[in-house]
Amino acid sequence: MTTLYGISNCDTVRKTRKWLESNGIAFEFHDFRKEGLTRAQVDRWCDDQGSQIVLNKRGTTWRQLPVEQRDNLDEESLRALLVEHPTLIKRPVLEHNGTIRVGFKAEDYAGLFGV
Repeated sequence: MTTLYGISNCDTVRKTRKWLESNGIAFEFHDFRKEGLTRAQVDRWCDDQGSQIVLNKRGTTWRQLPVEQRDNLDEESLRALLVEHPTLIKRPVLEHNGTIRVGFKAEDYAGLFGV
């Protein structure tokens, strides 16, 4: 089972979806802006990849947070914030047979899927 998490209007997510489709890889798409996320999903990604990999500090949502909030995030409050504001998550997140990838690199996906 392969699930791609992201936001439908994100350019990187679109590029990833196109890559998966052109390589004949079946996947489900989960738009976390519309469908939300659970704490268990965020915990799984952060435990596997590290919360600083999962967190997108380059996006608008991060820049719009008050500086005091950004500067005083511990692990617990960061994970809660990611559930509350999923657009803070680097996109896309891919789950495939127990493997998690954050971001998109065609060569990494090719190795993961053996194409």
